[in-house]
Parts: sequence; C-alpha cells; structure tokens
Amino acid sequence: MKLSKIYTRTGDLGSTSLVGGVRVSKDCERIEAYGTVDELSSHLGLLRAYINEEAKMPYEPSSVFNNLAEYILHIQNILFSISTYLATDTQQTPLYSSAKFESSEIDTLEQQIDILNSTLPELDSFVLPGESIAAAQCHVCRTVCRRAERRIISLKKTLCNEDVNDYTTEFNVHILFFFNRLSDYLFVLARKLNFLSNIEEKTWKKTCR
Repeated sequence: MKLSKIYTRTGDLGSTSLVGGVRVSKDCERIEAYGTVDELSSHLGLLRAYINEEAKMPYEPSSVFNNLAEYILHIQNILFSISTYLATDTQQTPLYSSAKFESSEIDTLEQQIDILNSTLPELDSFVLPGESIAAAQCHVCRTVCRRAERRIISLKKTLCNEDVNDYTTEFNVHILFFFNRLSDYLFVLARKLNFLSNIEEKTWKKTCR
C-alpha cells in the first residue's frame, strides 16, 4: 500500500470509503467501531513509549520492560488487522487475508494475563487508576478498550438485527472475545507496571456519612 497523497478532499462533506470503495457516513456504526479501535491503538502507542522510558530506569532489568513493550506492539498490529476487518462490508467486498483474526491470539492473551497476575499481591478492593505514568496510561487504554468493545457490539447488533447473541451472522465473534480479554490484560498490566516501579497502588476506600 502506497500513501502518496494524504488529503483527497473526498470526505469534506462527511463521507468516507470502506475497504473496497463503498461510501458511508463518517458517523455510521462501522466507522465508530474501527475509529475507536484506532484511538485505542494510539493510546497503546503512548503506553509503549512510557514503558520504553521505564526500561531506562535502574530499578528493574530493562528486558522486563522491553518484553512488555514488544507485546504491546504486537497488540497494535492485531488491532490494525481488526480495524481492516471492521472496515470491510463482506456482503460487498471480499475480506483481505491481512484482515483475518486468529482466535489463538485470545489464548496468548490469557497466558499473558496469568503470567502477570501470578506475581502480583491479591486485591481486596477496587484499584484507583494512577501512581506511575505508565500505569495511569494503561488504565486509559483499558477504558478506551471497553468503549471500543461497546462500539463493536453496537455494530454486531445492527448486523444481527439487534440480537447480540446471534451467532449465525458472518461476524467474527472472536473479536469480541479478544477485546473483553484485552481490557483484563490492561488492568493487570497497570498493576504490574506499578509493582515493577515499587509504587503502592491506591485502592477505593468506602466512606460512610
């Protein structure tokens, strides 16, 4: 793919092209879905930059942070493929091979969650986002991930005539499984980043009045 020209003027009045050239409104559910996935990837890029900065600090071997940053980059590549999938109306355009999502990525994500979680102290209350910059950004990614999941669910309901539990459509429901698991991963990763930085998490303390 060559991007020789950045602006085309074709979207000035509020429409854009899906994969294959089909024109749709920029505020339609399909655009909302993959646009929010794009937003998530951008936030993950910032998270990766913060993690790379943490790798320069003396309190933990840099390889630990480098491995985390590499997996975030891997997730960003997955999200790009998912965005391509969401930007394709398969009733009108064949799906590119690069847009196909491998369900094995869900298993890998669960393995990563288990590895990170096994080294963390048990929780007895809700975590308040914050403390290290990397962990705080990780929580931003987590909440954007949840919003992307909601946007994809809205798209699926439209494609399935409002039945979110309809599995007969061609929609790849494994994408929803992935986003549901990804938000869990980002939650655990935020805790891990604070743990690696020797920063104690703040938790919700219920107050009675």
